Amino acid sequence: MNATTPDFAAIKQRQQATWASGDYAVVGTMLQIVGESLAEAIDLRAGERVLDVAAGNGNATLAAARRFAEVTSTDYVPSLLDKGAARAHAEGLTVQFQVADVEALPFADASFDVVLSTFGVMFAPNHVQSAREMLRVVRPGGRIGLSNWTPDSFIGRLFKTIGKHVAPPAGVQSPALWGSETHLGTLFGSAVELRCEKKYFNFRFHSPTHWVQVFREFYGPTHKAFGALNADGQKALERDILALIAEFNRAGPASMVVPSEYLEVVATKR
Repeated sequence: MNATTPDFAAIKQRQQATWASGDYAVVGTMLQIVGESLAEAIDLRAGERVLDVAAGNGNATLAAARRFAEVTSTDYVPSLLDKGAARAHAEGLTVQFQVADVEALPFADASFDVVLSTFGVMFAPNHVQSAREMLRVVRPGGRIGLSNWTPDSFIGRLFKTIGKHVAPPAGVQSPALWGSETHLGTLFGSAVELRCEKKYFNFRFHSPTHWVQVFREFYGPTHKAFGALNADGQKALERDILALIAEFNRAGPASMVVPSEYLEVVATKR
């Protein structure tokens, strides 16, 4: 492997450890409304075969199952699928859960009517391979529905802030590029008809320090970033994150309401 080619296998192994750390489900459940919105944007129909990739704890999975789709929920972190399965069981929903990597999906060509991912596939290191695999398993005329943080969103800026303190893997494209319509056009090309809409998710917390506390403890990327730094480094990262929150916070100093822009994507396979 030459110096310009990222070691995707090693990067993915580290990413798996990152997303398995903390407890993503605590944060993930806050984002359920995004899965519901995506299910509506993609005009999901009862009985359709749906694959949720990089499903996490199952927001898009549950949204699709609530609409009586035949859902297969996949992720490469088994503990996250367990959380999704517990949620489905609590609601009496029928879902198939399977450990799978979006960059190497264990399904036949054209096996699904719909492929979904909310803030999931965007974090896979090999963008081209992830797009290729989603295209492969969806049938002609089927739809790929994505919700991706945009580069200049609060979360997009958060990852840039973390990157100033803990360097990201060399040679890997930013996850937030998935929130760029231009980048999506490059990934999918003429194989799809793209429809994109910018939307916002509001992070609502008691205060900025409350947000930092929750994300430091439970959200894998911030949990790992703080863990990689010494005490002074942790204080510096916290200061920078609080400054970023202050830039976005529209609730004033007594509370926190931070809108984070994301791109809602419907890609219909030609």
